[in-house]
Amino acid sequence: MSGLSTAVSDAIAAIEAGPQGPSVGAFFDLDGTLVAGYTAATFYGDRLKGRDVSPAEFLRTVVTAVDGELGGDPTRIAHVAFSAMRGESEEAFADLGERLFRSKIAGTIRRESRALVLAHQRAGHTVAVASAATKYQIAPVARDLGVEHLVCTRLVVEDGQFTGATDGPMLWGRHKASGVRAFAREHAVDLAQSYGYGNGYEDVAFLSSVGHPTALNPHRDLRAAAARLGWPALDLSDPVGGSLLAAGRTAVALAGMNAGVGLGLAYGLARGDLREGRNAAIRLATHLPMALAGVSMDVLHQERLWTHRPAIFVANHQSSLDIPVLGRLLERDFTIVAKKEARWDPRAVVGSVVIDPAWIDRSDSESARATLDGVVDRIRSGTSLMIFPEGTRSATPVLGPFRKGAFHLAAQAGVPVVPVVLRNTGELMRRSSLVLNPGVVDVCVLEPETDWSVDDMSERIAALRTKFEQTLARWPS
Repeated sequence: MSGLSTAVSDAIAAIEAGPQGPSVGAFFDLDGTLVAGYTAATFYGDRLKGRDVSPAEFLRTVVTAVDGELGGDPTRIAHVAFSAMRGESEEAFADLGERLFRSKIAGTIRRESRALVLAHQRAGHTVAVASAATKYQIAPVARDLGVEHLVCTRLVVEDGQFTGATDGPMLWGRHKASGVRAFAREHAVDLAQSYGYGNGYEDVAFLSSVGHPTALNPHRDLRAAAARLGWPALDLSDPVGGSLLAAGRTAVALAGMNAGVGLGLAYGLARGDLREGRNAAIRLATHLPMALAGVSMDVLHQERLWTHRPAIFVANHQSSLDIPVLGRLLERDFTIVAKKEARWDPRAVVGSVVIDPAWIDRSDSESARATLDGVVDRIRSGTSLMIFPEGTRSATPVLGPFRKGAFHLAAQAGVPVVPVVLRNTGELMRRSSLVLNPGVVDVCVLEPETDWSVDDMSERIAALRTKFEQTLARWPS
């Protein structure tokens, strides 16, 4: 599978060659396994930032954590946190979990863990997250991965508020193993044929419950135990962070973009051709910064970008890197539709000079319609349009719903839609990051789709979105 390590590709091949169907389970630990780091630390950090932790609670937490490191009960620190939640609204805490997922936790999901989950789902296995964490930490991650089942620590709630107690034991160590066995009995899962993934020594009991255990990014003690027991160990790549070197290269890349715009426009002035100057600026302002930042592209079916012009190019949206990538692909004679609030965004000003976006005022429907009518005229006169049908950037590679605007424009202008599937842009430049990391962006240009009509638009949009999902799930070679 493209973009994955050989070890992970081999593990996925073994899953595909193994037993299929819902009687086979696949149980994934959360912290350190599906995600890099610990979600509890993210929640606690948010409470500290909001000054919701009293000095007494903070001191109790520190003492308990030190005791756990020195051989005491490692679960006590969690019970301290649960006790501190007494009287807190469950609904508010669930909302906090959703917010922290979007802003922080989503960016820690390991790409190769996602690929393993997807392989089990394709095999029809019963996939579950098995963790000592609570559903408020797990549910957003599980939903994003398409995982229905949770085997986790449950908190007691009365009248919509936490009591500070747990409903049963915390699912850590042998209790997680018991939880997995109970789940298997309830869902008719054959544990002897099932798979388990964990990263800590406390997961030995849980992993021993299944026929195909894997130590995933294991801590030292679990790695040693896996070697003794003959279990495979997989080391996955963590999501790329923003290093000082990457930050420096990003600054140089931005300078290169500005220089490219200036050189391109100067070329157009010298030739007396503003359109050609803008196109030269686009080429220079996308090629230069990506080369300086160490970003390359692997493009499948690049010829499809040129067989139908003008056209509306639609792409999935994960990162601020998406627009430069598409600009480099399209090269000339295109524009975008953008909300007017972004007009004076410093990151958008330079691009505005060369692609002349159509600025939409979403608060004024009459003005928005007039702007879109002007876009249709520009398309008919030979200018292509780049647009993201999801509307906003998604926090993970999972596609959001497709809006109809781009496809209505295609019907009005009588031009085809060219789908462009992007992979890895969110890894190289996270949703809220200003740092661009070096790496390869995978691009697959799908077959252009012509003859758009309002009569069957909803069905065609749904089918196109499915093509995006299938391409991301099984990247073509």
